Amino acid sequence: MEVTKVIEASIVKLEINGELDASTTIEMDTVLKSLLETGSVKIIFDCTNLSYISSAGVGVFISFVDDFKEKGGNFGFYNMQENVHQVFTMLGLDSILSIVAGEEEAKAMF
Repeated sequence: MEVTKVIEASIVKLEINGELDASTTIEMDTVLKSLLETGSVKIIFDCTNLSYISSAGVGVFISFVDDFKEKGGNFGFYNMQENVHQVFTMLGLDSILSIVAGEEEAKAMF
């Protein structure tokens, strides 16, 4: 997995490429901790190239969502492939996390 960070005004866009599973969660955990520590709490995830996510991968986001919300931030996910979206839906996370169709919708959350 590779994560590319793009900062646009007060919003951080993270482009996720590859698979987010048990072997790559540490990398995502590190990225999110770093953003939280620097006060960058408005995060959108471009999932266009996220080809697979496991429950461990989803768990990384769940473990941070309250921390980001406490600091006035949030997560927004967009451009999810169907197989990735199904994992979020099966786990009931589409009611906890914001999942939208495109980047502009994700930015509009803030």
